Amino acid sequence: MSNIERPVTEVAAGILLDREGRYLLGQRPKGKPYAGYWEVPGGKIEKGETVFEALKRELQEELGIDIESSQDLTLLEHDYPHAYVRLHVSIIRNWKGTPKGCEGQELSWQSIFESAPTVGPLLPAAWPMLEKLKEYLL
Repeated sequence: MSNIERPVTEVAAGILLDREGRYLLGQRPKGKPYAGYWEVPGGKIEKGETVFEALKRELQEELGIDIESSQDLTLLEHDYPHAYVRLHVSIIRNWKGTPKGCEGQELSWQSIFESAPTVGPLLPAAWPMLEKLKEYLL
């Protein structure tokens, strides 16, 4: 049997970082793979979209905010049972509006200074994102 490569799903992930050194996590809603797990907000990059355009659209849909800019942090790949994802991770420091769970998801602000998030479980790909964030900031 030949080893067929899995298609790569391009994903934009946005780490919202506030002035108090906190980042935002959202809980995956029911009906999605890994429902109940916590993740960095974001979603699939549609055909023809830049990473920033995808972040702008996804964070408007998920959190009801308008982002003004983003800063590239890292590029990660993760092989989940349901999809192979390439995560374009950005830091977002400026946005308009107050983040809320527009898809019924819970949100939680977490301190970058804590050794681990106070919510869980975390999506496996979220851990390396948070490690990169800490390396960058601390």
